[in-house]
Amino acid sequence: MVAASQFQVPERVAVIGAGMVGLSTAWFLQERGIHVTVLDREGVGAGASWGNAGWLTPGLATPLPEPAVLKYGVRAVISPSSPVYVPPSANPRLLSFLTRFARNSTAGRWKTSMESLVGINRIALAAFDALGEAGVEAKTYEAKSFLAAYRTEAERAVLLEEIEHIHAAGQGIEFEAITGDDAREIEPSLSDEIGAAIRLHDQRFINPGEYVRMLAESVVERGGDIVSNANVADVVDGIRDVRVVLADGATGSYDAVVLATGAWLGGLARRFGVKTVVQAGRGYSFSVPIEHVPAGPVYFPAQRVACTPLGDRLRIAGMMEFKRPEAALDPRRIEAIVNAARPLLRDADLDARTDEWVGPRPCTPDGLPLIGATASPRVYAAGGHGMWGITLGPVTGQLLAETMTTGRRPAELAPFNPLR
Repeated sequence: MVAASQFQVPERVAVIGAGMVGLSTAWFLQERGIHVTVLDREGVGAGASWGNAGWLTPGLATPLPEPAVLKYGVRAVISPSSPVYVPPSANPRLLSFLTRFARNSTAGRWKTSMESLVGINRIALAAFDALGEAGVEAKTYEAKSFLAAYRTEAERAVLLEEIEHIHAAGQGIEFEAITGDDAREIEPSLSDEIGAAIRLHDQRFINPGEYVRMLAESVVERGGDIVSNANVADVVDGIRDVRVVLADGATGSYDAVVLATGAWLGGLARRFGVKTVVQAGRGYSFSVPIEHVPAGPVYFPAQRVACTPLGDRLRIAGMMEFKRPEAALDPRRIEAIVNAARPLLRDADLDARTDEWVGPRPCTPDGLPLIGATASPRVYAAGGHGMWGITLGPVTGQLLAETMTTGRRPAELAPFNPLR
């Protein structure tokens, strides 16, 4: 933290990364009178923001390292059909990450991390409301129903226990346990295989690609610049400013820089004292026609498959694949999701898939994001949200903009120090 006498409010800020986190940070900086330039190696929403499930569920935003992870075992995670997949040829860097990830997957460490997330989770939806009230035209949709569906009551007990732990950590989430028949009455798209469910209340969802695109349009309309195909090769902290160097040799000077590069965060952040490894946990998705489009998200926790209604189609997402973020889409992952979802959905044409997609979620070993100043008072990190970059993107941008323009770190960001 910079001493008050040394702190200067930046006038020109470069945000590297045009996903939900980067664009939200840019937008909230504009609210505070800052001129922003957003740079992205591809374009708006090209990373993990476009094809994910689009859930706005802060009540379920929990640390990714959890005790259940330890139950998979080595045989499970190297199976191509496993919902959590580690390639047998994992390199030493990935193995080191997974070792630390496993160490954080104990009940005690999960509880500590969960308590760290409660503060930011509580105000996550209010940040979406702030964007909407200020004219961002992208919509958030109330989930008229949000069902976590299971074959058996025994399977359901796992989430019921987790909800108890979430409540114990101080985070509220309203729910009711219902039968399979009750679940089908609410959502006829569920098959007869479903024997038990949990109905969650007060949840929302978005079309993530549409939302991020409209957020980008708002940033531009308010005077910001968005530069696509800008591959940042270096960030150089000078005496009076920060210089951003592109791979083609072009440079730009700014008063501050925000690193919001998702799974690529470590490449630039490491030289500024950020030692926490950010590993790509890749998720897959596709969309299919379905006779009865659900009124809200449907989750199959035992299979780790998430379904979201997008217009007249259903987006189906899943997998946690620990591989290089740039690796090509693996059709076996798509088939694994299809095989898991097929017996659980009714009248979904899983062979009429479109928009097959893979995107790299930025995961940290302790399941907590990296938000705030680095070893340089002019370079900030904003990433490592794991599966919750969409849910927590706007509130991350809101709180980081406050930090950057006041020199004071909000209490909600205290657990997420990038230098921890």
